[in-house]
Amino acid sequence: MTSNDVLISVVVPTYNYARVLPRALDSVLYQWADDLELIVINDGSRDNTLEVLADYAARYPQVRVVDQANAGAAAARNKGIGLARGRYVLLLDADDELTTDAISTLREVLRANPGVGMVLGGQISVYDDGRERLRLPTPVPQASARELARRYLLQKRISVSHCCTLFDRELLLRRPYPEGLRTGEDIPVFAYLVVNARVVTTDVPLARIHKHADSLRHNRENEEEYALGMAHEVFASLPEECQGLRGRYKAQRYLSLFRAALLSGDRLSARRFYTQALRLSPLQAMRWTYLRKATRLMMV
Repeated sequence: MTSNDVLISVVVPTYNYARVLPRALDSVLYQWADDLELIVINDGSRDNTLEVLADYAARYPQVRVVDQANAGAAAARNKGIGLARGRYVLLLDADDELTTDAISTLREVLRANPGVGMVLGGQISVYDDGRERLRLPTPVPQASARELARRYLLQKRISVSHCCTLFDRELLLRRPYPEGLRTGEDIPVFAYLVVNARVVTTDVPLARIHKHADSLRHNRENEEEYALGMAHEVFASLPEECQGLRGRYKAQRYLSLFRAALLSGDRLSARRFYTQALRLSPLQAMRWTYLRKATRLMMV
């Protein structure tokens, strides 16, 4: 199969997910066709992931396995995107799965929207207690780059998630995942795509995304330095007309630190973070959801 024949490259980065990885791979292989390719990047797993992948590669020659020393999710995604031959890339997390109609739905959307840069689909959130919730994508309006960045970064009125989003590979090559960020490395990439790509949506759920309680934990080590690094990465690839939002976004990062400090009982840090957010952007900091918590904190 030549690169011209590949429409969609499914890239699966994995680290220590041997137990659930077959679920993700099977969800792709179940709907296999000649216009697909499947690339799995093993990011230095220490469990039996390589054994699982060796078994799949032996049974399914279309599964391409790449093993690398542990470098993080961003590096694994960048590696897979660089190796992909498809016009479009779907990044499937190893603990999630595609729905049975995902690929056929994406083909239809692409046929109806030639040259589209990003397809946002629905998703089914699956919780540890067995509950499921259908989440539909928010349409992305035709608007200025500044307005789109504002909606995504500050208002959170545009949602982008791996597994249920299809990306034009060339756009991902222009804005790789920042490998220096330990979490949230997708935000700078998604911000760039929201501003630069022509986006269409489909309400058809494309993936079942498994939610885990431990994924909500917040690592507070070097948290302020990390928050400022995140803001730098986000705006490094946005056009000039978006740069005026930088202060408000920094404030938003401090408000996230404020919330995390409150949850951990660190009132002193919470006060400092809120004060810094207020200095950077009173408009952002005085949103009622934050102002209410800050007022209670200052009265104690």
